[in-house]
Amino acid sequence: MDVPLPAPHVTAPLGWRQRWQAWRDSVLTSPEFQRRAARSWWMRPIARRRARGLFDLVAGFVYSQVLLACVRLKVFDLLARGPLDEQELARRLDLPPDSLQRLLAAAVALGLLEHRRNRDGAACFGLGKLGAPMVGNGAIAALVEHHAVLYADLQDPVALLRGTGASPGLSAYWAYATAAAPGALAPAQVNDYSALMSASQPLVADEVLDTYDVRRHRCLLDVGGGQGRFLRAAARRAPDLQLMLFDLPGVVPVAREALAAEGLAERSTVHGGDFVRDALPTGADIATLIRVIYDHPDARALVILRAVFSALPPGGTLLLAEPMAGAPGAPRMGDAYFGFYLLAMHGGRSRTAAELQALMETAGFDSVRELPTPIPLQVGVLVAKKPAPKPGF
Repeated sequence: MDVPLPAPHVTAPLGWRQRWQAWRDSVLTSPEFQRRAARSWWMRPIARRRARGLFDLVAGFVYSQVLLACVRLKVFDLLARGPLDEQELARRLDLPPDSLQRLLAAAVALGLLEHRRNRDGAACFGLGKLGAPMVGNGAIAALVEHHAVLYADLQDPVALLRGTGASPGLSAYWAYATAAAPGALAPAQVNDYSALMSASQPLVADEVLDTYDVRRHRCLLDVGGGQGRFLRAAARRAPDLQLMLFDLPGVVPVAREALAAEGLAERSTVHGGDFVRDALPTGADIATLIRVIYDHPDARALVILRAVFSALPPGGTLLLAEPMAGAPGAPRMGDAYFGFYLLAMHGGRSRTAAELQALMETAGFDSVRELPTPIPLQVGVLVAKKPAPKPGF
C-alpha cells in the first residue's frame, strides 16, 4: 500500500525588501562582522551606540533601583537646597562611605546628579538634568515606589506571559480591574490604588486641560474619578463648571472629603457605584475617562463606553485620556512598559488611538478626533460626540 507523501511546503518568492532584511540579519549576527565593525573607524561609533543600547536594556533594572534608592533617601529634595560635598551627604544619608560613593557615581552616570564645585573650589554634588524634575514631584516618586510590586511580578516574565506563575501582585493591587463585582470591594481594597492614582494625576491633569478647554461646558462628569484630583484641577480652570464624580463606593468618602476641602462641596456631587453594572448619573454635558479604559479588556471597555454614552445628552462630549500604544516618539512607553504592566494587572491593554476610536464608535460615538498633547509619552487625548437624533426619529 502506497503511503501518500505530504505535499511540499510552497513559499512565495522573497521580494527585494525580504531579501535585503535576510542579508542584513546574516551580516549583523556574524561574529566576524561584529569584530570588524568594532575596529573600523567609520563603523565604530555605530557599533558602540548599538552595544550601549543593548547593555542599557540588560542593566535597566539596576538603573531603576539607583533611582529608587535616591527617592527613598530623599537625595533630590536634600540637594534642592544646594550642592553638598561627599562628607556632608554621608552624614545626612547615614550611608557607609563606600556605599555612598557607589550611589553617587551611579546617579551621576545616569544624569540624576552631577559634579559641582562649591565657592571654595571643593568637589561637591548637585542635581542633574534628570534629578532636578524629581524635586517635590510626589507623582513620580509615588510611581517609583510603586514599581517594587511590578518588578516582583516580572521576576519570571516567561511564566507571566504563559500565565503559569503565581498570581501577580499587581492584580491584587488593582483589584477592581479583575473583580467580578468591583462595587462590593471594601475600602481597604480600593484606597491604596486610588491614592496612587491621585498622587500621579498631576502628571496628566494639566496636560489634558491644556489640550482641551473645559470652560466651554456646563457640567463635567468624571467617570472613575478616584479621589477627585482631575475634577479639582478642572474646577480651577473653569470656575463656573459644575462637577460630578462617579467611582466605587469605597472611594466615594475620600473623594467627597477632598472636594470639600478645596471649597467645592456646593459645586460637586459624588456618586458611588460600579460602572460595569450601574447606570451613570445624568445631567453632565461632558464626561471624562482619565486613565480608565486601558485597565480593561475590550468587552469591559465597551460596556463602560456605552454607559457613558447613555448618561450623556445628544450632542454631549466624551473626553478620553490615557497613554496610548504607538504614541509618536514614545513606543517604549505604550508598547513595552504598559504592555507588560497591564499584563501583570490581568486587566486591560495599551491601545492605539485608532483602536480606541473603533471602540468609541462601536459604543455609538461619532466625530472622534485625536488632539495633540505636549508629551505623548504621558497621555494621549481623544474627543468624541454623542450624535443628535436624526430628524423624524
